[in-house]
Amino acid sequence: MNMNVTNRLLFSCCIAGAALSLGGMSQAGDETLPVEEAVLVAPPLVPPPITRKRPAKVIVNVTVKEYTAEMTDGVEYTYWSFGGTVPGPFIRIRQGDLVEFHLNNDPGNQLPHNIDLHAVTGPGGGAAASFTAPGHSSQFSFKALNQGLYVYHCATAPVGMHIANGMYGLILVEPEAGLPKVDREYYVMQGDFYTVGRYGEKGLQPFSQEKALDERPDYVVFNGAVGALAGDKGLTASVGETVRLFVGNGGPNLVSSFHVIGEIFDRVYIEGGDRISHDIQTTLVPAGGSAITEFKVDVPGTFIIVDHSIFRAFNKGALGMLKVAGAEDKLIYSGKERDDVYQPEGQVTGIAKTAPPARTGALSKAEQMKLGEQIYSRSCYACHQSNGEGLAGIFPPLAKADYLLSNIDRAIDGLIKGNEGPMVVNGGTYNQIMPPQNLNDEDTANVMTFILNSWGNEHDAVSPERVAAVRSAGAH
Repeated sequence: MNMNVTNRLLFSCCIAGAALSLGGMSQAGDETLPVEEAVLVAPPLVPPPITRKRPAKVIVNVTVKEYTAEMTDGVEYTYWSFGGTVPGPFIRIRQGDLVEFHLNNDPGNQLPHNIDLHAVTGPGGGAAASFTAPGHSSQFSFKALNQGLYVYHCATAPVGMHIANGMYGLILVEPEAGLPKVDREYYVMQGDFYTVGRYGEKGLQPFSQEKALDERPDYVVFNGAVGALAGDKGLTASVGETVRLFVGNGGPNLVSSFHVIGEIFDRVYIEGGDRISHDIQTTLVPAGGSAITEFKVDVPGTFIIVDHSIFRAFNKGALGMLKVAGAEDKLIYSGKERDDVYQPEGQVTGIAKTAPPARTGALSKAEQMKLGEQIYSRSCYACHQSNGEGLAGIFPPLAKADYLLSNIDRAIDGLIKGNEGPMVVNGGTYNQIMPPQNLNDEDTANVMTFILNSWGNEHDAVSPERVAAVRSAGAH
C-alpha cells in the first residue's frame, strides 16, 4: 500500500478514535442527569408543567409526516408536518436540560426534511445535523440555555415552501423556577397558506409559489385549518379560571395581530421572553415568533379569537373560539338592557320623538323586503356576506340553502334564539355559534322575508304573527 495513503488512514483512525473517546466522555458526564422521554402533545393541548427542580436529559422523538387533509369544507391540501399535525407537537422542557433530539422521516414521505429549533444555540438551530431522507432517522443534542417560548420549523430548501406547507411548531423552555400556575393552558399557532385556487375553491389545492412570493395568502388560519378552533373544536374554560395561551406564528410571511374579542390580556410575555406587559388588548406576533398571554375569564359566553387584521378572521379563516361556562355577573357585563327607537332631533318633522309612526296596516311584501334588507346589512352581512354565500367552512350560505328553505319555522327559531352545534347546509358541515339577534317579531319577519326572497330564494312573506307563534311554541 502507498505509504501516504497508509499514513492518512492511520491519521483518520486516530481522529475517529479521539472523537469516539470524547463522545464517551460527554455521555459519561451526563450520567448524573435523570433521563426522561418528552411528553409530546398535539395542538391545542400542551404537556403538563414541569415540576422537577433540576435539569434532566430529555429525549425527544418527532416523526415527519406528509399527508392530505381538509383545509376547509370540500377543500383538501397536502400538508408537510411534524408529528402528523399542524402545528407540530408542543415540546416542553426546562432551562438547563440536555435534549437528545431524534428526527424521523416516515418511509412513506417523498422528500427529505430537517428541523431548526429557535431554542437551540448552534448553527442552523440543528438544521444541518438533522437533515433526514425518507425512511431515515437523525439525532443531535443541545443544551437549553435560554428560557422562553420558541418556534421550530423545517429549514430544508426551499425553506419557505416547507414552512408554508405546515412544518412548524412551538418549544417551551420553562424557567428554572417554572411558570406561575394557571387553570388552563392551550396551544394556538397561526399560519398563512397559498393555494392555486381561490379561498373555498373545492378539490385538492396545490401550493402556489407565485402567491407565496407575492405574500397573498388564500387562507390565514389557526392550527392548520379553517375552523380548527371553532364549534365543538373550540377551547373551553369556566368562569373564574385563569387561561394561558401559548401563541405562535409559523408564517411564513404575515405578522399576526393576536386578539381575543371581549377579553383583555392581564399579562403578555412579549415575544415569548421574560418581559411581561400588563392589560394588553392586542399583541403582535411576528412570523417565526411567539407570545404567551394570560387572562382570567370573569363572565360566561363565547369569546372569539382572531387575527385583528380583521379580514383575515372573517374572510380567510383566522378565527377560533373560547367557550366559557358558568354563572353570569351582570355587574361586569349586563348584556343588552334596552332596544329603543332612536330618532335624532330635527331629522323628521311632524312625528313624535317618543314613538315610531303608527302603522295603518300590514306591510306589503316589498315593504318588508326593504326594511329586512336594512336589518340584514347591519346584523347579518359580516358573516353571511352581501351575496348570501357565507364563508366556506365558517358561516353557512343563505342563498338557495336547503337547511333554511326546508324548515322555515326552524330558521325563524334559530334567528330568535341563536344556533349552536353542527349543521349540514348544501352538503357542507358548519359548526359555529350564532348568538340570538334580539329582534322583535316585526323585525324578525322582515329580515326573514328578505332572506327568503333574495339570491335565488323564493318564498312567501313571513308575518309577525308567524314569528310570534314560533317564539311562543319554541319550535326547533
